[in-house]
Amino acid sequence: MKDNAALHNALLTKDFFQENNVALLDHPACSPDLNPIENIWGWMAREVYKNGRQFQTVDALREAIFTTWSNFPTSLLETVASSMPKRVFEVINKNGGVTHY
Repeated sequence: MKDNAALHNALLTKDFFQENNVALLDHPACSPDLNPIENIWGWMAREVYKNGRQFQTVDALREAIFTTWSNFPTSLLETVASSMPKRVFEVINKNGGVTHY
């Protein structure tokens, strides 16, 4: 999936995708409802700061982030990835409007 971010349009990136037969799905920029990584970041933030947890040092926060990431449920990734057709369909049905994602 690409949203016309500079990184996605770099020649090196385009060449990599073409050489590796990576199929891309275009979507509008600034469309978090179409960007599954936003769900992953949301899950990470909720887990790291669960129960109002606060961190006294950057190292403590970093450790919590790495620990949380190491416990990331692959089922969430599968769920989010499999939701893409529904996300696109809902955006089309709402004429580009806001979705529940």
